[in-house]
Amino acid sequence: MTTARFDELIHPSTRLTLVATLAAADWAEFAFLKDRLGLSDSALSKQLATLEEAGYVLTERRLDGGRRKVRAQLTSTGRDAFNGHIAALQEIVAGVASPVVGE
Repeated sequence: MTTARFDELIHPSTRLTLVATLAAADWAEFAFLKDRLGLSDSALSKQLATLEEAGYVLTERRLDGGRRKVRAQLTSTGRDAFNGHIAALQEIVAGVASPVVGE
């Protein structure tokens, strides 16, 4: 069972979209992530580095036909943090959607 816990690191919209995208895939290529999020190379690199430093993302750099390619994967720690964050957001939304007693 997932414990609901708000995660400040994941919460900014760019990182939330990045982590959600990685949660839906085994590995994702840098170019795909860049296009999906509409970020520059440097902006995406910065977001990935922040998440990797926290242990949420693993990146792999490899040569493919003489070109250096980067791909990223959500770690189990990152997946747990993402699931907990989503559960916390769902609790917030459910609390707002519920009628308040006495009003």
